[in-house]
Amino acid sequence: MNIPTAAAQTSRYRLLIAVLILAAHFCVGLNVFALSPVLSLVIEDLGIGRTGASLLVALPLLISAAFGLPGSVVVMGLGLKRAFILGWAAMGLLAFSVVATGFWPLLGLRLVYGLGTALILTAAGPLLMQWFNPKEVTIMNGLDMAVLSLGMALSVGVAVPLAGLIGWQAMLGVFGGVGVLGTVAWTLLGGSPGSEDVKAGAITLGEIPKVLKSRPILLLLAADAGVLFQYTALTSWLPSFYFEVRGMTLSQAGFVTGLLPFVGVLGVLLGGVLPLRVNSRRFFLVAPGVMIVLGGLGSFGAGNFTVIYISLGLVGLGSWLYIPTLLSMSMQIVGRVPGQVAIVWGSLITFTGVGMFLSPIMVGFLRDVSGSFYPGFLLCSLGAWALLLAGIAMPKKALTPVPDEQAQEAGQVL
Repeated sequence: MNIPTAAAQTSRYRLLIAVLILAAHFCVGLNVFALSPVLSLVIEDLGIGRTGASLLVALPLLISAAFGLPGSVVVMGLGLKRAFILGWAAMGLLAFSVVATGFWPLLGLRLVYGLGTALILTAAGPLLMQWFNPKEVTIMNGLDMAVLSLGMALSVGVAVPLAGLIGWQAMLGVFGGVGVLGTVAWTLLGGSPGSEDVKAGAITLGEIPKVLKSRPILLLLAADAGVLFQYTALTSWLPSFYFEVRGMTLSQAGFVTGLLPFVGVLGVLLGGVLPLRVNSRRFFLVAPGVMIVLGGLGSFGAGNFTVIYISLGLVGLGSWLYIPTLLSMSMQIVGRVPGQVAIVWGSLITFTGVGMFLSPIMVGFLRDVSGSFYPGFLLCSLGAWALLLAGIAMPKKALTPVPDEQAQEAGQVL
């Protein structure tokens, strides 16, 4: 009888951990924009305005943003296994959307989901560093964002047909059920290396300003926030815009908008692989920046369907292509110290989350006030320039990869 060696057992368990981390990101993506394609139905059934409906999409992002920075301290104090359990459980509560009888109960469940998202995304970086070597972390960063984008694409694409079969609230409950399954799986099978839940090193709030004084880190934070400021506005309101203005059916509008995260899967996979062959980090900031500027304007400014599809392809590709490079750079800049990585990734959640909270509300409010989607879309498109400008302004030292054995000295970039 062949007895598995300790190395083989460890290898298989690392694969299991990778699958569970990927599943957590899929659940985040599956639920973040699940309401966007059916906002017209939500408005009608709940008797609320577009501004109120946009809160169901935007407020969870604000909760994630508010928890991002202090969440890095909480996560490292709790331990990564417990942080992931709480994150999964918070997302799993969305399964109760099927019995939420009004705007406020539904909003409450969405807010708890926002908290769970922050826990998962903040803990992911330190957890990856504990289980995988730097090259594997780069690959996992790409895969994490790919399955997150896949979750978005799936929910945006099937939300309307599924809601037509079982109702939009039951549809939300089905997506939330993935969180319930994940909670059980992670509780039984997940963990940090070793027999106990290893805490990756306590950090204090006083360490946050020291990390955030770095110019490269600030540029990366601004770039990510600007990209997702536009991306969230488009993903949230393009289905309604295409339905009301371009004459598409609601189902068609949801499917077309679903191209954004669907193409994003390809973008983030390319973003994880191409940097291993193309030795220019600046390219992976500047090129996507050009894509999202041009594609963003075309997605709502063009009346021709072919141009709309091409524009959505550019936005979807550009809005995800840069992410593996950005995450890898952020790890290098702080020397791959787990606590400081948690701070940076928590900061990304905070800076980006504020923009993601504001943009759909702004578009919905300006649509109610002006009667047009164009003012809100145009204002949000200004944020798309941040990635291009950050790529141009990024110091050369921050763009230079550091050999693995020198990773701990990378903090000198600060």
